[in-house]
Amino acid sequence: MATDVQPESAGSKAFLIGLAGFVAFEAVSYFLISWVVSGLGESNQLQPENTIVRNWVKTTAFLLLHLALMVAALLMLSNMLPRQHRGQIMRWFLLSLVTMFFLLWPLFG
Repeated sequence: MATDVQPESAGSKAFLIGLAGFVAFEAVSYFLISWVVSGLGESNQLQPENTIVRNWVKTTAFLLLHLALMVAALLMLSNMLPRQHRGQIMRWFLLSLVTMFFLLWPLFG
């Protein structure tokens, strides 16, 4: 039982590595997916013939592609990381779910 206890420096080091990986994953996935869905939707939101349908397609495509990347990353990391660090994966996954909706603002901005 004592072998599962990690020193505080190892825990904070693992957290910082996880945070850096999370930020890198979100930045790369945002720019990659925004490039993929760049042809969808309206760039000028205030024109008279603008409909919500084209922007809804862009939003849905962005959310589904981001969710697919998140699940793929979750499956890969859960197989690659040692057991003592696997508990952090779900926290980063849930934070990524919330972040996914906040990334829609710069996508349409």
